[in-house]
Amino acid sequence: MQNENNQGFDAAIDNAMRPVADTVSEFIFFSVEVFGADIPLIVAWLVGGGVFFTFYLRFINFRGFAHAINIVRGKYVNANDPGQISQFEALTTAISGTVGIGNIAGVAVAISIGGPGATFWLIVAGLLGMSTKFAECTLGVMFRKYENGVVSGGPMYYLEKGLALKNWPRLGKGLGIFYAISMVLGCLGIGNMFQSNQAAAIFIDVTGGQDSFFANQSWLFGLLLALAVGVVIIGGIKSIAATTAKLVPGMALLYVLTALLVLIINYQSIPSAFVAIWDGAFNPQGISGGIIGVMIVGFRRAAFSNEAGLGSAAIAHATARTKEPVSEGFVALLEPFIDTVVICTMTALVIITTIYDPELVGSSVAGIELTTRAFASTLAWSPIPLSVAAILFAYSTMIAWSYYGLKAFTYLVGDSFIADLGFKIFFLAFVVVGSSVELAALIDLSDALVFIVAIPNLLGLYILAPLIKQELKQYEEKYLG
Repeated sequence: MQNENNQGFDAAIDNAMRPVADTVSEFIFFSVEVFGADIPLIVAWLVGGGVFFTFYLRFINFRGFAHAINIVRGKYVNANDPGQISQFEALTTAISGTVGIGNIAGVAVAISIGGPGATFWLIVAGLLGMSTKFAECTLGVMFRKYENGVVSGGPMYYLEKGLALKNWPRLGKGLGIFYAISMVLGCLGIGNMFQSNQAAAIFIDVTGGQDSFFANQSWLFGLLLALAVGVVIIGGIKSIAATTAKLVPGMALLYVLTALLVLIINYQSIPSAFVAIWDGAFNPQGISGGIIGVMIVGFRRAAFSNEAGLGSAAIAHATARTKEPVSEGFVALLEPFIDTVVICTMTALVIITTIYDPELVGSSVAGIELTTRAFASTLAWSPIPLSVAAILFAYSTMIAWSYYGLKAFTYLVGDSFIADLGFKIFFLAFVVVGSSVELAALIDLSDALVFIVAIPNLLGLYILAPLIKQELKQYEEKYLG
């Protein structure tokens, strides 16, 4: 009876929130039809940013890759440089925010809707996103703020300070406040409730499904998850960075090695998988909108996965120990490569080489279930490590997004012990809420608010693009000349 009452309460809240969520989502994800395909303007806006900065910065995503690796492995480390955490820790913190359930579930949905060809465009969008990440994280360090030994940065600060340099102080301040409010509300969805909800569902499934101890009391799992998140985030960015520096490589390695094992066993299917990806990208069959349709599916999944253009990663990278803003831009460009080009592509190849069925194209299946079936079809025991990786992905995402939300909140109200602790408790409460209720409308609303930040962020990046280019030129003359 209690469970029925809870479901009724959830439904009442969801029904009340649905009109608001639908209105906001329709605005943010407004689409136009081009050659029979619906193109969400926000996705075009994000991909357009990647295209612009790739050409404007002379393919920094490719020519800067080797230098980025050298920075991360410590070739240019100076312990006396300003900042709070190492550049490697900044990278793992930001990656922890992007590598989430979407890398497992979102790719499967993309393939089920757009076929194998969506993988090609997902990779292209990931490569383009590397240039956007370079731009926003360079600015994140350039305009960061020091106060009482604490570093704060991100789009809020480079919009305010950067546009002030262009003699648009009111516009910059307004965009910074708009970004911060949207991030505070938005972090509760994509970086909190959605992650805890999916983590709870996965945990319950592998511990017995409806027979699981947690089946009718998922709030208890949420409480344990909130405590685990709280242990880390209460300590601030140094604690978060120290945790992600250990967690991210391990969880990514666990997932990639399991995927590699599946691909090794099915090695004979790999050549035909690449053929299917290539043919599907340019000669799609049964997909609404043809080539444009499959392109948009891939671009959309990549944009939602690596978050290039949202500016969220710049909040973490702003804390890195470096005196050269551009060096952190180089580090940041590795994120979309790891998140989208490597991990998402591995997921796609596992699905295509195992259980992919052309009859699936045009449908929308439960992504996590399709991916789990693909792994299990080759390795019967794989759902266990896959579930562990998925829960760790969700956990690490919540850790990173708690910091993003906190920095946006303190930008609005000022840094103080009360503001810091109050927001963290607020964030942890929503971890429990997300795991125990089905408030789809609330999650849809907060997700939409996350993506609306791309509008002011990319607008600021375009305005400040000459400054980024100038900094890059000076850096290359100094270190790469």
